[in-house]
Amino acid sequence: MAMASSKKSRATKKVAFYTGLICLLTVSLFPFFIMLMTSFKSPKEAVATNPTLLPQHWTFKHYVDMFNPDIFPYLSYFKNSLTVALTAASLAVVIGIFGAYALSKLKFMGRTTINASFYTVYMFSGILLVVPLFKIISGLGLYDTKTAIIITMIVQTLPTAIFMLKSYFDTIPDDLEEAAMIDGLNRVQIIFYIVIPLSISGIISVFVYSFMVAWNDYLFASIFLSDSANFTLPIGLNALFSTPDYVWGRMMAASLVTALPVVIMYAVSEHFIKGNMTEGGVKG
Repeated sequence: MAMASSKKSRATKKVAFYTGLICLLTVSLFPFFIMLMTSFKSPKEAVATNPTLLPQHWTFKHYVDMFNPDIFPYLSYFKNSLTVALTAASLAVVIGIFGAYALSKLKFMGRTTINASFYTVYMFSGILLVVPLFKIISGLGLYDTKTAIIITMIVQTLPTAIFMLKSYFDTIPDDLEEAAMIDGLNRVQIIFYIVIPLSISGIISVFVYSFMVAWNDYLFASIFLSDSANFTLPIGLNALFSTPDYVWGRMMAASLVTALPVVIMYAVSEHFIKGNMTEGGVKG
C-alpha cells in the first residue's frame, strides 16, 4: 500500500515537472515562433489588423531580399559583427588565461584585493563607462573603428573571463605543477601543457560567453560607430527601421539569421565540453 502510494506520488511529481517545463518552454519559445511565421508572411499580411498565427500565403522573399546589398547590406554587417566578436572573445580568453593563472597559482602582494575587486566594474551601469571609454578611444584616434568596439568588449568581458578561469585553475592540484617543474618545465610551459588541457571546458565556456556579449552589443556600438560601413548587426538592424526598405517580415528574417551563430556556437561548444569531460574521466 505504501509502495503504491509512493509510486503515485513520484508519478504526480513527474507529471507536474514536465507540465511546468512544457509551459515554460512554450512561453519562452513563442516569440521566436511568431518571428519565424512573420518572416514567411507577405508585407501586407504581417501588418494585418486581424493577424493569423500561420501565414496564409508562404513566401521566402524576405530571406532573398535580406541578402540583397541594394536593399540591406546584411552580409557586410554580419562580417563586421563576426570580426568584432571573434577577435574580442579570443583576446579575452588569451588575456584571461594568463591573468587567471597568476591570481590562482602565483603569490604576490595585493592578490586578495585584486580578486575581491574584479566585479567592481559590474557595480555600475554600462552607460557610466561610456564617457571614460569614449575619451580613451577618442584620445587613441580609434573612434568609428571596429578596434574601438573590440577594446570595449574586452573591458566588458575580461573580469568575468578571469574570474571563471581562475575557478577552473583553482581545481588543478599544485602537485601537478611541482612535478612538472621537477621535469624542467617553466611557468609558461606549464600553462600550455598542463593548465590549458585540463581547463578546456572552462576556456570554451569563457569564449562562448565573450562571443555572445560582443555579438549582441548595442550600447557601445551605437556610440562608438558612426559610419555605416563599420556597423555591426544590432546597429544595422536598428538602422533598417528608419529606411524605406523597412518591412516586418524582412526584419524578422534578419533577426532570426542573426541569432543562428550564437545558437550554433552554443551547440558545438556543449558537444566539445561534454567530450572533454568524458575524456578526462576516462584518463583519470
